[in-house]
Amino acid sequence: MTISRRAILGAAATLPFATPSILRAQDNFPSRTLRIVVPYAAGGSVDLTARLIAEKLQAELGQSVVVDNRGGAGGNLGVSEAARSEKDGHTMVLASASILCANKFLYRKSMPIDPIKDLGPITRVTTGTVFMTVNANSPYKTFQDVIAAAKKDPGKLTMGSSGTGTVSHLTIAKVCKVTGADITHVPYRGGAPALQDLLAGNIDMMFDVIPLSMSNVREGRLRVLAAASAERVTYSPELKDVPAMKELLPGSNIDMQSWYGMNLPAGVPADRVAKLHAAMVKVVDNNDFRGKMEPNGFTTVVDASPAAYGTYMQEQEKFWKGLVEDSGASLD
Repeated sequence: MTISRRAILGAAATLPFATPSILRAQDNFPSRTLRIVVPYAAGGSVDLTARLIAEKLQAELGQSVVVDNRGGAGGNLGVSEAARSEKDGHTMVLASASILCANKFLYRKSMPIDPIKDLGPITRVTTGTVFMTVNANSPYKTFQDVIAAAKKDPGKLTMGSSGTGTVSHLTIAKVCKVTGADITHVPYRGGAPALQDLLAGNIDMMFDVIPLSMSNVREGRLRVLAAASAERVTYSPELKDVPAMKELLPGSNIDMQSWYGMNLPAGVPADRVAKLHAAMVKVVDNNDFRGKMEPNGFTTVVDASPAAYGTYMQEQEKFWKGLVEDSGASLD
């Protein structure tokens, strides 16, 4: 069969318009190592979750996945690093609700990005209730003991957290506002150093998500006094008997739970985002991952689509703005 020169030239003329779709169809993404930025120091709950996801995601996508800890500035350094990365889908960030939805109200002047605009959504991966823990040698046996002591000696009791403006900080601010207690907040650069000081007896308590502390709870070094969620956490054997806010502070409407989501720079091609979403759902929404999360006080969650997660983030921003306003915190 003979093809005319005119036909060849005509086909060539269409190539500039056809090439993008052809390239997408043949896209071998991911083509190199993937990176998950964690905006906290190594060793904390988010870091541990990210490393488990990285291990499973590597098998799912056939590429190495590394965790890159970029702690500092209340998580802003890490999310900014991710937002400014190349928009090719090879960099993601695993961040908490407080970083994604509260920080812009805590750092009104200095936050370098707007997570809603500058990050693209993939899916949520876990939710975790915030718990009050004390050293096993602490004289405080119940939540009521802590509140009574904080009222008797205002400012004497100390609570460590993974940072100013985190869910830990906002939780204690809410509890103090409702009860009239006065507890001094001691922020750390991540949950791990705060936990070490709690175990050493240098601070009186922590109000934080629990996975990092569970081994110490099981081994009797820490005592869990309260869940900051409205209802008890029934899916974890070690936590199912811990009283929650509806029992401890009825009528307060306190229901502090943090969620954690995977995002990437805004502007990554939709087909790559869809591929990451599908892989993430396979990693997170299965019994193996769930079985590792739930005994440690986290449960798994995935969104039906990146767009659904994006809508959820926008709704949550209003909720976290209210928590910041209630706390009176400002980090500018």
